[in-house]
Amino acid sequence: MSIIQKTFQFIFYNVMGWKADITVDIPDKCVVCVAPHTSNWDLFVCKFFDWAHNLSVSYMMKKEWFFFPLGPIFKATGGIPVYRGKSTSLTEQMAKRFAERTRFRLAITPEATRKANPYWKLGFYFIAQEAGVPVLPCILDYGKKTIRCSMILYPSGDVDKDMETLNEYFKDSTAKKPAQFVLYKKQNKHITKKH
Repeated sequence: MSIIQKTFQFIFYNVMGWKADITVDIPDKCVVCVAPHTSNWDLFVCKFFDWAHNLSVSYMMKKEWFFFPLGPIFKATGGIPVYRGKSTSLTEQMAKRFAERTRFRLAITPEATRKANPYWKLGFYFIAQEAGVPVLPCILDYGKKTIRCSMILYPSGDVDKDMETLNEYFKDSTAKKPAQFVLYKKQNKHITKKH
């Protein structure tokens, strides 16, 4: 373990006072489904956890945020600019990245907003399904100041059933702003991979 990683571990555990409850082997390739997401602090906490454990987790952001001097910082911390104008879908773009790499972990916040939103974006699910990789649900629990990864979900193709499993997994977690976290609610419209 490098001195840099030890430093990040000291900051995450001793200075920030967070804990980690990891009871599964984290796959080299996976989509990390992070919830609850109600605050800008979430990225800060997650990145220190990432650096403390040398996980090299990437995340997506709108390409408009990648301007100087923020762009180089975001890229250095695993940020991937999203180009929605491309002819291929975002699902296909990310699946291609998985295919090209031997180690790629992509974190996605399915709520897609810091406000209360029961209609979670299912892009994380379809990316994992398209890429043939598992979903690693990651709980960001401010009540216990613990990041928990204790389940691996392999997309079955039955979205509603798999989302019920994730609802059960996330239901007891406490967000930074508890009133702004709600579980997934089935949408009354056709679900499609293209988004």
